[in-house]
Amino acid sequence: MPTTPAMPDEFHLYDTTLRDGAQQEGIHLTVDDKLRIARYLDDLGVTFIEGGWPGANPADTEFFARAPQELSLTSAKLVAFGATRKAGGRAATDPLTRALVDAGTDYICLVAKSHDTHVLQALRTTTEENLAMIEDTVSYLVDLGKHVFVDCEHFFDGFWANRAYALDVIRVAAEAGAEVVILCDTNGGMLPSRMGDVVSAAAQIGVDLGVHCHNDSGCAVANSLAAIDAGAMHVQGTVNGYGERTGNMDLTTLIADLQLKYGWPVLAPERLAGLTHTSHAIADIANQPHVTRQPYVGSSAFAHKAGLHASAIKVNEDLYQHTRPELVGNDMRMLISNMAGRASIQIKGQQLGIDLSDRQLAGQITDVVKQREAQGYSYEAADASFELLVRSMTGRLEQPFELIGWRVFTEEVPGQVSPDASEATVKLRAKGERRAEIGEGNGPVNALGGALVKALEPAYPQVRGYELTDYRVRILDEGRGTDATVRVLIDTSDGRHGWTTVGVGTNVIEASWEALSDAYLYGLIKGY
Repeated sequence: MPTTPAMPDEFHLYDTTLRDGAQQEGIHLTVDDKLRIARYLDDLGVTFIEGGWPGANPADTEFFARAPQELSLTSAKLVAFGATRKAGGRAATDPLTRALVDAGTDYICLVAKSHDTHVLQALRTTTEENLAMIEDTVSYLVDLGKHVFVDCEHFFDGFWANRAYALDVIRVAAEAGAEVVILCDTNGGMLPSRMGDVVSAAAQIGVDLGVHCHNDSGCAVANSLAAIDAGAMHVQGTVNGYGERTGNMDLTTLIADLQLKYGWPVLAPERLAGLTHTSHAIADIANQPHVTRQPYVGSSAFAHKAGLHASAIKVNEDLYQHTRPELVGNDMRMLISNMAGRASIQIKGQQLGIDLSDRQLAGQITDVVKQREAQGYSYEAADASFELLVRSMTGRLEQPFELIGWRVFTEEVPGQVSPDASEATVKLRAKGERRAEIGEGNGPVNALGGALVKALEPAYPQVRGYELTDYRVRILDEGRGTDATVRVLIDTSDGRHGWTTVGVGTNVIEASWEALSDAYLYGLIKGY
């Protein structure tokens, strides 16, 4: 077995989701959003939470003003981010430096230029003045009792361009009192094979080192691990790898790698088991999709589709999984498709609490699944529809309601947008009572959903709490134009549980109705 480095006596997990992560295209965090995310980060157990840049924008200033009253951090320490003073000035009178002090945090992280070309062209000052800016700002804050970290922006590019100057930046920061100096791969172009030599050279100065990697070369996590191997004791990243361009280093992946591969106890086991929940919760607050193929925490991270894999996993789950999903709060999933064999069906049945040990029955279900997949159905993401199919074939499908019929009309008036352009009628029988209800909506599916709820509510009041959270349509045979078969996937939630159903047909409304009615059928059967 290859050896891994020993965990340093002090190791920092530094999260910058609230600042660097918020710079991602499409992410817009309110102050309330940032406060909620900070609580999740604290519950996870990171060492530091970078809250933003006080004085640079009103939202970040408000965040630090509200944090003392509204955040009760038990694990993490809040950090204010800022820059060294302006060229030609003094830290004691610099307004942005004063804003850092006024933020009231014990920890401050300063960004400083470490690439001589950036000093000359971006700051438009001399390399000597840049060093003076670092020394003045760090020493001023340290004299006020602050713990200071220094982010050396563009350090790796600067190291290759002018090694001596990049190292001088570290030396000046350390001598001024910086506790940790962070080497930043700001442009994200580094490769792991080059990381160790640079970090080792910087380590000769004798200050604790950190690393801050972007993912432009696809190597942010690997680069961070290489820096840790070379002695970095502080690593910066964001939850889910949020950040501008291709993002920052994904802290969720790094945490799991350190804990499960290196064997470092960076988090308590019960907190590591909350990793998937934290990832998804923060994604929801940031209004970002869950990345299904994300390592460890993605819904596909432990999903198996091939029948060969399923046969092996039935004997030993470790044969096709690099770690146990429950350690990070995830689950192993069997994807039911035309590639599935009997073993896949049996394992999936076991997960659903349905005994499919009868080989003949499992084989019959497998054949039906493959036939329906050929028609356009997909059960990979529609576990609820798969469970309904299995219940039906095993004689365990309850019928809380019986459909009699439905119809829908849509009226389009040119130049007008109407919230009730569609009208649907649903007729059904529930608990022995026949009901016919009309629903209106801004589209046929919306109208059908409204009519279905009105028809079911007298017998099953809980359906009022069901909410359609996503609706996706895919054309399966595009060459046939408007005669093409379509697949509809509907995500439904009752606020605590979520489930997905599928419908297929050449009529998009018919396919939508199948997925919609199955969604309500499943929710009622499960008692949601």
